[in-house]
Amino acid sequence: MNIAVVDDEKVIRQHICSLINKQSPGCRLMSFASGEELVQSNIRFDIIFLDIRMEGLNGIETAKNLKEKQKDILLIFITGMKEYVFDALDLYAFQYLLKPLDEKKFGEVLERALAEAGKRKERKILFVKAKNLTLDQSDILYIESRGKKVGIHTAGAEEDIEIYAVMEELSAQLGEEFYRCHRGYIVNLAYIAEYGKDSITLTNGARVYLAKKKYGEFVKAYMWYLQSGGVYCV
Repeated sequence: MNIAVVDDEKVIRQHICSLINKQSPGCRLMSFASGEELVQSNIRFDIIFLDIRMEGLNGIETAKNLKEKQKDILLIFITGMKEYVFDALDLYAFQYLLKPLDEKKFGEVLERALAEAGKRKERKILFVKAKNLTLDQSDILYIESRGKKVGIHTAGAEEDIEIYAVMEELSAQLGEEFYRCHRGYIVNLAYIAEYGKDSITLTNGARVYLAKKKYGEFVKAYMWYLQSGGVYCV
């Protein structure tokens, strides 16, 4: 489990790290003195404890930056500023803790966060029988219909994977992180950057069609996905 602690006060960083190490000694823990340091590290963390009031990139700005790259990150804000709670909720923060820390409360929150992060890390596989290939579903950006074939677009790959398959069958196999937004497209909700009335833009810049009649259902599904930590209901 990768955990980051971000606070511009060294004493507080050390205190939070000691609490985490005591409760979860097996985790990979790193600390940062600023939001800039965290963002520039380009490390994928499962849980981040984040101060809000910091010089330079504050906690809210840092969180927005991180959410653009990693939708499933668990954000736990730790601050002495109550007025930022609604900004934190807008970012679907897992928890908002006030300073000075209540160690018992902190322990309860960390325990829940570890359990939730563990669920999110469970690997889901898509088996492509035609190519004897297994794909980690979390790597799939979107799937595109091409007549009797489909193109599977994955993160980090220069070329897509083309196979003979039926969209209905793939949609049934894939996890709840995926949504069939158009008869010709299935998107991974974790990679959505923005959407409009008739299209969805993914984090890699790709743009796919969104059927107008599905717009309302899609918005509901996507909001549930975000608010429920990767599980949505329609």
